[in-house]
Amino acid sequence: MPIESATLVIIASLFVLMLAGIPLGVVTLTVSIVTALAYFGPAGLGLVGRQIVGVLEHYSFVAVPLFVLMASVMEKAGVGHDLFDAMALLSGRLRGGVAIQTIAVAVLMAAMAGVIGGEIMMLGLIALPQMLRLGYDRKLSMGAICAGGSLATLIPPSIVMVIYGVTANVSIGALFLGGVFPGLMLAGFYVAYILLRVRMNPSLAPPPAAERREVTAADKLAALRGIAIPLLVVATVLGSIYAGIAAVTEAAAIGVAGALVAAAARKRLDLATILGASRQTFTTVGSIIWLIIGAVSFVGIYNLIGGQDFMRELIRSLALPPLGIVLVMMAILMLLGTFMEWIAILLITVPIFAPVIADLSFPAVGDADAVKVWFGVLVTINIQIYFLSPPFGPACFFLKSVAPPEISLQEIFASVLPFIALQAVGLALCVAFPEIILFLPRALGAG
Repeated sequence: MPIESATLVIIASLFVLMLAGIPLGVVTLTVSIVTALAYFGPAGLGLVGRQIVGVLEHYSFVAVPLFVLMASVMEKAGVGHDLFDAMALLSGRLRGGVAIQTIAVAVLMAAMAGVIGGEIMMLGLIALPQMLRLGYDRKLSMGAICAGGSLATLIPPSIVMVIYGVTANVSIGALFLGGVFPGLMLAGFYVAYILLRVRMNPSLAPPPAAERREVTAADKLAALRGIAIPLLVVATVLGSIYAGIAAVTEAAAIGVAGALVAAAARKRLDLATILGASRQTFTTVGSIIWLIIGAVSFVGIYNLIGGQDFMRELIRSLALPPLGIVLVMMAILMLLGTFMEWIAILLITVPIFAPVIADLSFPAVGDADAVKVWFGVLVTINIQIYFLSPPFGPACFFLKSVAPPEISLQEIFASVLPFIALQAVGLALCVAFPEIILFLPRALGAG
């Protein structure tokens, strides 16, 4: 069968199986096995196995379960509660202070974990009830939680960047650095939006007096501890990477040790914490591994039958300038984000997109290494948009799982729309001004 016809059959098969409700990892693995058997006979099963083993034995992938474990220990130990209480002392004099405090805590939690699920659920359990009790607008509250939690895709250490770096053979450390300014820029956009909305419509948030309370010396001491421990974990993990002391995988292990120390400092390092964090880690990583197995085998077999060359020529035949090709790729990522898991999106598209981008010239960006980092962060911003975008929007489902029952999923989706617009503005700025991404990697010699 010609590759053009095979591509249409494969895409149709994916859609039919996904619409049947079969998990995506099983869908992609099934399609890859059937394709391998059709083209290579029984020997195709061995080809599928080699594709899977080849990626799962990649050393950098060990960082994924370690970062998930670090985030799980932090969550079970209640470090997020300490952070939220500490930030309350800094934001109580602003109208909308608790919403801004939520964004600030989200940034710090993102820098500790790189996993959005637990972070959004933690903020939903801590921040949402408080904002609703004080009289905050429900949509503003829920939008701030979902948007703030999604920053974990950009702010290092990001699991999305780890998987992208392994798949595209790009320096993970350079990707981490490239995500810092875009992540902080988006956090700034969210804060500015909240301040502007409550200024234009004061009914969206209570007056500062309603959030103010007397601050004692004990409060200040607890706040200092609540901020110091997480910041120490962040500094240890990222500092060990950028100082050249440890690679990303070793730094993730250091992060787990730091999380255990943080749990011990809160007197929460007990059997319940360890078992709860381990169970959460096994569940999360297990689902990730199945998605990786399915997507990698699918891409590997598709490439063996000529799919990568076909898609590369198809993109080049569009006769667009390099920036136009980038925009087409961004549009494809956004489209896939409406019905496909982020890991599958990365593992299916990156092996096709990355070689094409590497062959293009972007004078405003720089050499090939800079282009790889720039494009990698653009992809990561797209994944962040995916986390909020209906109808899939995992961030919205995470919040719904812990929100009061009277809050509907449709209301949560409506609440994130302004923040999706802000993410789109951030993506456009990073496309137009690559230095937003590349300044820090270049300044520190990582890109």
